[in-house]
Amino acid sequence: MTILLAFSPHQDDTGAVELACQLARSNNDSVHAVTVVPQAWPTAVAGDTDRDFKLWAQEEGEWSASAARDVLAEHPDVVSEASWCAGRSVPQALLDRAAELDAGLIVVGSGDEGPHGKVFLTSKTDRLLHSSGVPVAIAPQGYWSGPTGRVTRATLGFRGDDATWSLLDRAAEICRRVDASMRLVTYAVRGRTMRPSTVSGAEEMVHQQWIRQATAELKEAVEHLHSLGFTDDQVSSEVAVGSSWGRAMDRLEWHRGDVLVVGSSSTSSLLQRVFLGSSAAKIVRNSPVPVLVVP
Repeated sequence: MTILLAFSPHQDDTGAVELACQLARSNNDSVHAVTVVPQAWPTAVAGDTDRDFKLWAQEEGEWSASAARDVLAEHPDVVSEASWCAGRSVPQALLDRAAELDAGLIVVGSGDEGPHGKVFLTSKTDRLLHSSGVPVAIAPQGYWSGPTGRVTRATLGFRGDDATWSLLDRAAEICRRVDASMRLVTYAVRGRTMRPSTVSGAEEMVHQQWIRQATAELKEAVEHLHSLGFTDDQVSSEVAVGSSWGRAMDRLEWHRGDVLVVGSSSTSSLLQRVFLGSSAAKIVRNSPVPVLVVP
């Protein structure tokens, strides 16, 4: 499989490169880095300004591809290539290039404005997530996997609905192929309680019932993974409880080699897209590890 890497030569953070090579190394895939440069508007008669712009764009593209090859050369065990293309919309240009390359995955980095060690969605990444028909992987700001880094565990956000069960089978297949373990997590986020205290007491009862239900669904999912050949040391489950999404995520232990797998908000659609619902978006924004969003 080809992994398309969205490469920006003007960004100091090489987290996307690290993640793309880590994913490729885990599954013997190849990486194709692509830089999108601005495209000139078509005119009936090209003037000097238009020609100068096209020449600048070509030089920028060739320089960017060369810079990408230099960075990818730091991962000699990964088969890689680099190219550039022109486009008025970076997300659309990446999607078009992914279709041309028959890429099965798109890897992007986090924005420079985000906190170090966290996933930060830029407007371009958000647009890409709304439009992509293939999975999109997002690297946290400053991510580093190491020269031999591989995926060792996938944490799947499990909701217990039909879409998550379908995603569970897809994630299990990938984990078996790359020899990674699986952790199933259901998030039980509880905000501020209502007043008076009698109402908050009722809320607590509902919250505890939800935790019991989630635990039972996780147990069923673990048994399903056992039926697929996963052993006890290859699968685990947990209900992450917190007063916010950030605190719920912080209650989980994270290790080098972890990735977080999140499903899209759509359960059925003729035009499947990687579209994040409100809960999934909060999970992604609070993740300290790379996130793989699957349509």
